[in-house]
Amino acid sequence: MSVPTGTATFAAVDLGASSGRVMTARVGPGTLELTEAHRFANRPVRVRGTLHWDVLDLYRGVLDGLRAAGRTAGRLDGVGVDGWAVDVGLLDRDGALLGNPVHYRDPSHRAGVDAVHAVVGPDELYAVNGLQHLPFTTVFQLAARRGSAALDAAHRVLLVPDLVAHWLTGAVGAEITNASTTGLLDVRTRRWAGELAGRLGLDPSLLPSLVEPGDRIGELLPEVLQATGLAGPVPVGAVGSHDTASAVLGVPAAGDDFAYVSCGTWSLVGVELDEPVLTDEARAAGFTNELGVDSTVRFLRNVMGLWLLQESLRTWTEADGGIPPDLGALLAAAARRPAFAAVVDAGDPRFLEPGDMPARIAAACRERGEPVPGDRAAVVRCVLDSLALAYRSAVDRAAELSGRSVPVVHLVGGGARNTLLCDLAADACERPVVAGPVEAAALGNALVQARAAGLTGAGPGALRALVRDTQPVRTHRPDPGRARAAGRARERLAAR
Repeated sequence: MSVPTGTATFAAVDLGASSGRVMTARVGPGTLELTEAHRFANRPVRVRGTLHWDVLDLYRGVLDGLRAAGRTAGRLDGVGVDGWAVDVGLLDRDGALLGNPVHYRDPSHRAGVDAVHAVVGPDELYAVNGLQHLPFTTVFQLAARRGSAALDAAHRVLLVPDLVAHWLTGAVGAEITNASTTGLLDVRTRRWAGELAGRLGLDPSLLPSLVEPGDRIGELLPEVLQATGLAGPVPVGAVGSHDTASAVLGVPAAGDDFAYVSCGTWSLVGVELDEPVLTDEARAAGFTNELGVDSTVRFLRNVMGLWLLQESLRTWTEADGGIPPDLGALLAAAARRPAFAAVVDAGDPRFLEPGDMPARIAAACRERGEPVPGDRAAVVRCVLDSLALAYRSAVDRAAELSGRSVPVVHLVGGGARNTLLCDLAADACERPVVAGPVEAAALGNALVQARAAGLTGAGPGALRALVRDTQPVRTHRPDPGRARAAGRARERLAAR
């Protein structure tokens, strides 16, 4: 394929669990320049005991971001939307939203686990969808809501990025990388598992037609053009709408032998494969098979991630009358603490829901016989040490279960800014950790749009080479002393 010599500007809408952003990317041969047009908070709201996403406020942030992107760029050549997984909006027959999506951290979803497993056991479920057991997976959410007025009135179920794309274009579809996180997609055939949905009492017609990254969804509606001041037509294309799918495409790896840590509120740790791994051993080890861009499979484990730190900071902010602690000072103090002196299992279910995270960490330390962190810096160090050990466990098991060699770990996303975490990850993994780019999801989003427009090479290797050639990264190498301390901490966790 011949590649044009010009460049184009794309808007990458990237919705995260704690914030959203609209980035503008100028892309062309040898060019990949990313600029933040607008960033906005993502603040869940609890109503009558249920935790919801304020998706209308998020959509307003998207419109504000597109307006800002247009002012900066002058014109947009395309828009793509990525975001988090599993949570859905229900639309009625008129296309109206039947309430704000329920947050994956809401405990009401747990009721769906037993309801699903009473019909389809965990072994059979894994053989179809290949997903790590997480109590908030979409299939469990929908099972928990069976018989509700909202689900009874629903005509379509849309994941959050698909919902935003629907509001931008009027089109209805389900992008496949995010659809693969619902538990209702057959990971082998890459099609909806309609027979499974029917057995679970879910109407398969609720599930919209699947689209692939690179497919054209539609164009910005006239009302969106008016709200944003953009000159039409502006195409909207499907990208890897699961933010991790886009982030993994944005990994600046050379070759196939690497592991990734997509580090934000969650940390997704794994390897990229051509086929799913659906063995009993993989299921027991808590590994998931999510679809990636270009028919790849993201074989990974979900690790609790920077949520542990974010929720600790929120707790301390409330305790200090709304004044947030100085994170830079806390990280500097944490770096001076002994390596891997107190660690917890980062995947402990007690850490999932909002609440007093430092108190939960202290309780977990007591139960495990670990030293209880005595101050805030010690809590931060415990969190980062524990995350680094969780990364090592996931990397090793991913390599073992997949047969993939892993000489290097790429850490992308917001966690790449955290130098201490990257140092500790290298120590724990006993491998070089390449940190960056921070905005890997937005880069992957923009690259799929650019490729669809014929502005880049075709394969993931060509796209990653463009990232590698244009984006700054840092390499962190293991410190022998801290690596030995990490090994002793791993042994303590294994023994308890």
